[in-house]
Amino acid sequence: MKKSIVISTQPTKFSALAFKEDFENSVKKVADLGFDGAELAVRNPKDLKVDDVINILKENNLEVPAIGTGQAYGEEGLSFSDPDEMVRKTAVERIKDQILFASHFDAQVIIGLIRGIIVENVNKTKAEKWTIDCLRKCTEFAKKYNIRLTLEPVNRYESNFINTLNEGVEFIKRVGASNLGLLADTFHMNIEEVSIYDSIIQAKDYISHVHFADSNRWAPGCGHLDFVKIVQTLKKIGYQGYVSAEILPLPDSDSCALLTAETLNRLDIR
Repeated sequence: MKKSIVISTQPTKFSALAFKEDFENSVKKVADLGFDGAELAVRNPKDLKVDDVINILKENNLEVPAIGTGQAYGEEGLSFSDPDEMVRKTAVERIKDQILFASHFDAQVIIGLIRGIIVENVNKTKAEKWTIDCLRKCTEFAKKYNIRLTLEPVNRYESNFINTLNEGVEFIKRVGASNLGLLADTFHMNIEEVSIYDSIIQAKDYISHVHFADSNRWAPGCGHLDFVKIVQTLKKIGYQGYVSAEILPLPDSDSCALLTAETLNRLDIR
């Protein structure tokens, strides 16, 4: 396994990011702490100078395991489950842009909050069909660039569907795309899963990316989650991908990143 931490390429309202100011400086700090990669949180790739992003990461010898896309939902309201067809179409186009951006790094594209929520007075079956249709369009587009998408179950306080790993697996089966995997996030799992460890084992054939955050969404080691057992479970299923910290910048960005690096090193993720 390799270790990474999430960096936003632009300032954002989303709170659970260790670094979301001064992209170039943040990348250097992450490299100096010994991380193998930087997961990039991107609102709109068209707002970026892509060559500059690529060069900054190359200069610091960092890989990009995944692209986070949730800012498009949180700050623009784009989602796959919106009753408005134009909103859904715009969300799909945004993810296609993210796929093109991800192709520069061979990174996965995360489908988390951009799937949206099932809004009041909308039939659940209909909303899920909209989401599946959007995911099929995105996965078909992604195949042209050999890019994987990864579906992230999130807790009930942020979305009202696809909350557990098992629900994520069942949704992936309904989409039926070979390039759609599953993201296991320990913060969300702590809220939703009966057993984090059993859920990981049951979803072992689908997990393609992992987020670490403690029970309070602080850095690993600041809450009550048993990361020793979580890592043992990931090793048990043969997971060899990235573990990426998506955490609150508390007590401050530098301190939480340092603590994350130290904790992941102790867990023999290096």
